[in-house]
Amino acid sequence: DTHTHKTPDRPSETMAAAAATPAPPSTASEASPLRGDARRSRRAPIVHRRKTIITNLLQFSPLLAVVLMTRSSGMSVDGLSSPSPARFVGFDLGTSGARMSVIERSSSSSSGSGGSKYTEIHSDSILWSKEGDGREGGNDGGGGSYDDAEAWEDAVRTLLGRASSSSASASSSSSSSSDGSSAAPPHDDLLSSVRSICVSGTSASCLIVDAKDAGRIVRPARMYDYDVVARSQSSSSGGDPSHALRAMDLLDRYAPPQHTARARTGALAKLLAWHCESPLRRGEVLCHQADYVTMRLASDPKKCGSGPDNVRAISSDWHNCLKLGYDVRELEWPEWMISCLEDKDGAGLEDALSVLPSRVVSPGEPIGTISASVASEYGLPSNCMLVGGTTDSNAAFFAAAGADPKFGTAVTSLGSTLAIKQLSSNFVEDADRGVYSHRFPVFANGGGGSGGKDGDDDDDAAEEEEGESEAWLIGGASNVGCAVLRQQGFSTDELLTLSERIDPSVDSPLSYYPLTKTGERFPDADPDRQPRLEPIPDDRSEYLHGLLQGIGDVEREGYRVLGDLGAVPPLPVRVLSCGGGARNAMWREMRRRRLGEIYRDGEGPDVELAENTEASYGAAVLAAATFD
Repeated sequence: DTHTHKTPDRPSETMAAAAATPAPPSTASEASPLRGDARRSRRAPIVHRRKTIITNLLQFSPLLAVVLMTRSSGMSVDGLSSPSPARFVGFDLGTSGARMSVIERSSSSSSGSGGSKYTEIHSDSILWSKEGDGREGGNDGGGGSYDDAEAWEDAVRTLLGRASSSSASASSSSSSSSDGSSAAPPHDDLLSSVRSICVSGTSASCLIVDAKDAGRIVRPARMYDYDVVARSQSSSSGGDPSHALRAMDLLDRYAPPQHTARARTGALAKLLAWHCESPLRRGEVLCHQADYVTMRLASDPKKCGSGPDNVRAISSDWHNCLKLGYDVRELEWPEWMISCLEDKDGAGLEDALSVLPSRVVSPGEPIGTISASVASEYGLPSNCMLVGGTTDSNAAFFAAAGADPKFGTAVTSLGSTLAIKQLSSNFVEDADRGVYSHRFPVFANGGGGSGGKDGDDDDDAAEEEEGESEAWLIGGASNVGCAVLRQQGFSTDELLTLSERIDPSVDSPLSYYPLTKTGERFPDADPDRQPRLEPIPDDRSEYLHGLLQGIGDVEREGYRVLGDLGAVPPLPVRVLSCGGGARNAMWREMRRRRLGEIYRDGEGPDVELAENTEASYGAAVLAAATFD
């Protein structure tokens, strides 16, 4: 009755899954401090009050603001409640396709932790076509090319349409199928009680739109993996390499050393390259992948002629703007960036802010209501809110840990490569070690969790000094990972069999650094780092033991580095695992024991299998955080 297409594991992840076991029950998490409000284009103060959210909502949806106010005071208003439970929608525009998740609060757990507080009642996905310009249709429902912005919107609309059409059949179905799988519960309309929608996209994927002409695409998308220098020098590009080199020269002269915006694949490099190729014209604005889809969901069809009805405001979020140069500590566009764009010796723009998103908000912060035409077409409430988005990797953290994890919660991804993220109460960054920080959104209602400050505190208690309440998602990504297992010829069956022969309480005498090729990013950025995969023992189980231990030791070193750089707390209090390798129960125990060696008492935290890891689910959790 509903689409529940699960994206298959990548080959290296599947091979690493040596034993699938149920995830252990989650523990109640402590809420982080109250969240900040970041809405001004250059500088935004942090205001930690629920009434700020309600005041903002009054501009867009008075009815929803009334509902929130009455809910906060414990009152009820006849006629305002919906017969269906509140639902939240997340979209993820990933590297392989688009996915939609619809969630509602779990009836079996009113005090659950993180994402486990919610039940995914509907999911669906569309795969991008592998080749072509995105207009050829696709596999699994017509997905276009991953770098075609019109295909992104088409995919989201297709997923909404399929969810809307599935509601009729779901209304006469049981809430669960005979095999126990999740299905939409019986109700009149799956989407009729959706309160908010959040979109996640790939980091640094962006395009240029004409904000004065209904957000029309004027320069096609350049994706997360678009290297402005390498692409300009390729024989197929037909471009002039001097434009990309000029863009990188500007970054070299203006951006602080080791700044994340200096990357050749970053959004700022792409913006400067576009301008060097052909000067940006009035009305042209950079728009990230998630920003674009959100804008389209908020936009009614273009009106005839020109005028204010066709002007589109481009809103973005902290996470997507990090690689554009946004200062996530001061919550403003930094002076070096303004100078880079406006100086005569720089890009020479008349007004730097005119080419940047006009509003940068916290992920999950309400930015406006869905358009009347979209609401009518898909059966969504007219006051359904759109909230600030996020990147796909951060959405996966929200999926695993929820929107209100306690400080010290960490997520390790064991896919083709190893990546770790940990929630810290302070900012940590060291580009020489591949360490970066995303500002983590902190919600006035605790994201529906327990602990922290009560959202019903009086104004005096809610008044806090600016900058006092902060949370940071810190981490890095290594080139070490499960891809080495395929490279060394391990089959899935072999991994299953050999893992049963490994004792996780015993150290391997082999000392490997299991890279698949030269170069490392984290925990020590070293482009010349060489793989260490020898000696190779005759016993394949001994070889696997050494490789898995080597990957786990890079994870351990990564968390140690974060602590040395000033993470608070200095080491994880909980480690959630996702990716194909996370399902290997023996390996989880090995990692738990080895990780414990860097703790004073020798006992590290439990290393658990995350219940949810889909980025679309994480986006839905983020959509719910302000409202639920």
